[in-house]
Amino acid sequence: MPTSMRFDDDARIAVLEALLSKRAVVPNLSEIKRLTGFHKATIVSSIDFLRDGGLLEGFGPKFNFRKMGYNLETMEIVQADLSKKDVFSKLLAMAQKDPHIYRISPIIGSGTWNLMFRHIYRDVESYHNNIQRYYEHIPGMYDLIKDKQTIYATEPHYKNVSRTKSIVELVKLKRGLEP
Repeated sequence: MPTSMRFDDDARIAVLEALLSKRAVVPNLSEIKRLTGFHKATIVSSIDFLRDGGLLEGFGPKFNFRKMGYNLETMEIVQADLSKKDVFSKLLAMAQKDPHIYRISPIIGSGTWNLMFRHIYRDVESYHNNIQRYYEHIPGMYDLIKDKQTIYATEPHYKNVSRTKSIVELVKLKRGLEP
């Protein structure tokens, strides 16, 4: 009896996970040669130079998370009282284990916001349910988080390019080249 493939079956998840490993995906030298006109040796030595210099950290997949049912990306900007080190440590420890949260970074700007959290969820309800767990499981969360604003990223995207592409274009502009 034939089985049908799904995005979230064991084999596809295992392959996606493997693709995230360092050096699991290699560049297609023939395609790069076709696009640049360079000899393969030039391409290989350039990739090695960029990798050895720390600029090129690896290669990986880029897939549409909405196809997996994760239709909501959120950004929270937070005013946190970072003098509450014990509570902040517990928040970070819990967030490290939470696959919904993929980035936490300090921010500087106007106002009193000092942290940004980036999340991915199926919907608004699952976002709110997950966030509520932090307040229920970490004593002192209401003292740590003084204020927060949540931003929901929605479709359509009016511009959606990779950070890598943006950096390449910025370097070209700096050198006086057309992006």
